[in-house]
Amino acid sequence: MSSEFLSEEWFAKVKELRDAAGPIEAPAALADVVINITAGDKELALVGGMIEEGHRDGAGTTLVLPAELAKRIFIEGDQSAGMQGFMSGQIRIEGDMSKLMALQSARPTESQMALMKQVQAITA
Repeated sequence: MSSEFLSEEWFAKVKELRDAAGPIEAPAALADVVINITAGDKELALVGGMIEEGHRDGAGTTLVLPAELAKRIFIEGDQSAGMQGFMSGQIRIEGDMSKLMALQSARPTESQMALMKQVQAITA
């Protein structure tokens, strides 16, 4: 059964999947990257290439965008949506923009791709 993206139920299911998957190797370029994300009225963070609920203290970068656009970028993997969102002003970046450059060059590991397929399957 699918859960609405960014709902409490969705975050709980994603946590269950992550816990069951065990250690997930992140690309070296993302290992120490922490980016806060405000998607609509929800706060989350990209920590070591993984989405987690809530903002993280000390993150030098915050990405602000509509929730539907966040879903297209982070769940559906639509990189062109990110560029279009940035160019159209739907995405606002606060802080150190260079952290986002790491996202562009990093390729997901096999364990990340396997987990992402599971997250896609439970996301409405």
